[in-house]
Amino acid sequence: MPEPSATRETGTFLDRIVAARRVRLAEDRAARPEAALAELIEGAPPARDFAALLRHGRASTPGEARVRLIAEIKRASPSKGVFDADLDAVEQASKYARAGAAAISVLTEPDFFGGSIDDLAAVSVSFRADGDRPALLRKEFIWDEYQLLQARAHGADALLLIVMLLEPDVLASLIARTRELGMEPLIEVHDEAELRIALDAGARVLGVNNRNLRTFDEDLGTTERLAGLVSSEATLVAESAIRSRADAERMADAGAHALLVGEALVTGGDVEGRAREFMLVPAGAAR
Repeated sequence: MPEPSATRETGTFLDRIVAARRVRLAEDRAARPEAALAELIEGAPPARDFAALLRHGRASTPGEARVRLIAEIKRASPSKGVFDADLDAVEQASKYARAGAAAISVLTEPDFFGGSIDDLAAVSVSFRADGDRPALLRKEFIWDEYQLLQARAHGADALLLIVMLLEPDVLASLIARTRELGMEPLIEVHDEAELRIALDAGARVLGVNNRNLRTFDEDLGTTERLAGLVSSEATLVAESAIRSRADAERMADAGAHALLVGEALVTGGDVEGRAREFMLVPAGAAR
């Protein structure tokens, strides 16, 4: 089990989030020990192939879509405040699935993002009978193996690992253990140095965050700069600052296979229409 030294001081709001998560993690471990999670994992359906869905989509993904979508369930953020405190995770996930999203990101951090691991479990259960369901990504601040078990036990097919947060050896260990559990990690980077660490650790699905976590400034050029350093074998996801079709076109032109979009889908109205817009489905295409 990784010790507290598994994480790095970042000088950003991540440090505050990690401090709060340490308290919650201890509570979670006391309430549901690893043995109980292992039992849940034994009875869980197989994970979906996250990377393949981000490349090829689902059967329900519009054939005209130019880029895949990871649609996020997000009630709030530290930089923007509350978007929708009453957002129903299952209802929102259903809209994303009907639009053809390849994956759904479920924020499970409670103190800063208003999320819950129960949201992930509820969404997973809602899709149990759907053989064409989207992959489910646990969006969280992860450094401990318990969190991996927790993700899989509650229905995750993939989970987020943030390079800025983790020591390189811990990152590599968590990647390997995530795959042992049948999931694939989305490895988030912000610059060239983090990208090199991610690739050295064996990342296959790379998320480039266009938001500077120190200043909260947003720049789509971050993905455009880093995309040229990513091999064709890796799956590239553009994250943050994507609010319009024009933004989506820039990211697709840069080489992104998928976009992770939350705020613009939660706050923009016409969820399904907006989702199709971000997938770059032609305006006149049939639904």
